[in-house]
Amino acid sequence: MAIRSLLCTRKCLCDSFRLNPKLSINRFSACPLSTAVEQHNAGDNSYGDDTGDGESHSVTHVRMLETRASKLEEQVRDLTERYKRALADSDNVRKRTRKFVEDAKLFGIQSFCRDLVEVADLLEQTTGLADTGDVQTDPQGLKHVQGRLLDIFTKHGLEKMSPVGDTYDPYQHEIVCRMPAEGVEPGTITVVKQNGYKLHGRTIRHAHVGIAVKTQE
Repeated sequence: MAIRSLLCTRKCLCDSFRLNPKLSINRFSACPLSTAVEQHNAGDNSYGDDTGDGESHSVTHVRMLETRASKLEEQVRDLTERYKRALADSDNVRKRTRKFVEDAKLFGIQSFCRDLVEVADLLEQTTGLADTGDVQTDPQGLKHVQGRLLDIFTKHGLEKMSPVGDTYDPYQHEIVCRMPAEGVEPGTITVVKQNGYKLHGRTIRHAHVGIAVKTQE
């Protein structure tokens, strides 16, 4: 019975194909065609999703770069302003320092000159007494002027050398004459022809001295 039913069904299908061939083609080809179309559309949709994700990622990356560039520009502006302020400050310091040096050169001896004015006054008074013929008071006035002048020298660190009896030192003394050594060691300073001076321990004028030398017998 089963075989007979199958044969009958086959015959019916063959008759149907002969009567309407288009129906058979559409019926058996519709499913594969629909499946291919659906797969193609699905592929297109998936490709579109990937493209959208890539564009979104690119936009985000560009925005991050723009934000970073904006921060860097702000830092550059801040550093530029700091540099300009530092440059202006250094220029002001340089100007003040130059002014200070110039003032020091001009007025560095102001105190010394103020004290010397007193000596000038004393000298003027002494010369006035000499002009009047008061010889007795003139030597006393000169001693007073000399003492006052030495006090001013000491006040400002200017020291008069007293090398008599000391050993000759080429850094402080200059030999202008030689004298026989009588009771002193050769090379000892025996006479001062011109006084030497030191300023705060530094020799500013060598003393012109005469030294003792050994006599030839």
